[in-house]
Amino acid sequence: MRWNDLGEENCPVARALSVVGDRWTLLILREAFRRVRRFEDFQSRLGVTRPVLAERLRKLVESGVLEKLPYQQRPLRHEYRLTEKGKALNSVLISLFAWGDSQMRAPDEPHYMRLRHTTCGHVMTPVVVCGECGEPMTPQTTEMVADLADEPARREAV
Repeated sequence: MRWNDLGEENCPVARALSVVGDRWTLLILREAFRRVRRFEDFQSRLGVTRPVLAERLRKLVESGVLEKLPYQQRPLRHEYRLTEKGKALNSVLISLFAWGDSQMRAPDEPHYMRLRHTTCGHVMTPVVVCGECGEPMTPQTTEMVADLADEPARREAV
């Protein structure tokens, strides 16, 4: 499978990676969630080259994750804002944040950042739970299965 073909795969993970599957894109999104909006600010915070940043921003706009809006007319300048599709990536970044903090930080190393739940004010560790029963999802309690709506048709075809 070629990298450029991921978006055509019949797999949600592959399709998601076709949009956000490189380090610069995820770091750009991290900064967008920190309310960075302007090209120069992304560049100075990330240290990414202008051509790479321009390409990643273009791809995020093209994919509907960011929108490009003018904030100044003379000269014309734009800023980048998360769309609803982009905001839906919040849980992905929070999960990566939690994994990086628990698995990649040395035990004696201080936390670089923590997550604070703004509703209750607590510093927290995110947990992915089942939307139906509220039980935490683990590798032991979760499996990927074919679309269950197609199950009767598959049984008939066998």
